[in-house]
Amino acid sequence: MEVWNSTLGSSFILVGILNDSGFPELLCAVITVLYTLSLTSNGLLLLLITMDVKLHVPMYLLLRQLSLIDLLLTSSITPKAITDFLSGDNTISFGGCALQMFLELILGAAEDLLLAFMAYDRYVAICHPLNYTTFMSPKVLWLMVTTSWILASLSAIVYTSYTMHYPFCKSRLVKHLFCEIPPLLKLACADTSRYELLLYVGGVMFLIPPLAAILVSYTLILFTVLRMPSNEGRKKALVTCSSHLAVVGMYYGPASFIYVLPISFHSPKQDNILSVFYTIVTPALNPLIYSLRNKEVMRALRRVFGKYILSSVPRD
Repeated sequence: MEVWNSTLGSSFILVGILNDSGFPELLCAVITVLYTLSLTSNGLLLLLITMDVKLHVPMYLLLRQLSLIDLLLTSSITPKAITDFLSGDNTISFGGCALQMFLELILGAAEDLLLAFMAYDRYVAICHPLNYTTFMSPKVLWLMVTTSWILASLSAIVYTSYTMHYPFCKSRLVKHLFCEIPPLLKLACADTSRYELLLYVGGVMFLIPPLAAILVSYTLILFTVLRMPSNEGRKKALVTCSSHLAVVGMYYGPASFIYVLPISFHSPKQDNILSVFYTIVTPALNPLIYSLRNKEVMRALRRVFGKYILSSVPRD
């Protein structure tokens, strides 16, 4: 098979869900609305947690990291997909493809680890409330955040550099919304079976242990909640944990399918739908899930905007 020059001077053509949909204009409008919602809701949550000192506790500081990751993740993919569809030009340079893949991998991996740390935070808060300030001290919180970003960065560098080192075949069509490992490997002219095995093992190691930690944490939380004497305490704990579990399900489901299921079982249509879900839909819904059912966030919203409104009113 003829090999085209896959260097920094070459390019790929992204043929994603917007091109294969029966109603591309409608789908583009939906994606645009979801991206706008993601920008405003995540941006607002970042602003609230930063400005309101009462939210400067580990749970909300971790949530601020999650909002930042979601904001960056969807912004690394959605604007290009929308502009490509509107302009009719779906090309992406070799370097741009590598950058997009790197950003998706680092942000996805950081969110994967962060969700596990958030589950641990809820476990300590509910099961060991008297030791919460010790187990979730500022030093521990800083260690959690830096660990997430460092491990995610190392993983993203390794996978991006190894994926992009392959020679790619003459066809430059990437049947995906953005540059991701599985659809790119289908264009490689070399034998990728060993790398696919490495990708499978890496996916299992990166996704399954955090997911197992989350499930164990929430199982222990459930046992503790059921023994609580106060109905109000049980209700508050269940509301908080149910929102966390909803986010976990929306992220780990599609991510596990893409990075744990062997590439031979993948289809372009399934991969496109799942990728849209965890890179566009989930970032838009996460802040709504956390904030609409959270009284502390709603009170912070009233405090911050109440101060702003009062400060803008002219005084006599």
